[in-house]
Amino acid sequence: MIAVIQRVSEASVTISDIEASRIGVGLLILLGIEGADTTEDIDWLTRKVANLRIFSDEEGKMNLSLLDIGGEVLVVSQFTLHALTKKGNRPSYIRAASPEIAIPLYEAFVKKMRVLGPPVLTGEFGADMQVSLVNDGPVTIIIDTKNKQ
Repeated sequence: MIAVIQRVSEASVTISDIEASRIGVGLLILLGIEGADTTEDIDWLTRKVANLRIFSDEEGKMNLSLLDIGGEVLVVSQFTLHALTKKGNRPSYIRAASPEIAIPLYEAFVKKMRVLGPPVLTGEFGADMQVSLVNDGPVTIIIDTKNKQ
């Protein structure tokens, strides 16, 4: 499971010219799921994301987590995070999970994030989405659950 985590002052998802979701201060998470991912990856990643100290404290240092600031989360599925580009110019997505595997894991990730406390909105799995964001900082962090150590 790969997550691109962006600290945002706002973010939204539009589908077919209709705004589907919008958040204020918090995190935009682009989530790529591969066939080998499990609920163990979800448990580890959701705890890591919720507790990442990437928000500024009163001294301007990144010492606060999403939970500390009461921020919101927007989760967008993105299978292209698993693109293989070593050979040729056309990316291969063979590592990306099929919808039968990815959808339940995506939904479990969203549910687990909600259990941890922050308001969580989503895009629509498999939809053609336009994602808008104002990256605050900018702060962007990439986490791959296959590289936990």
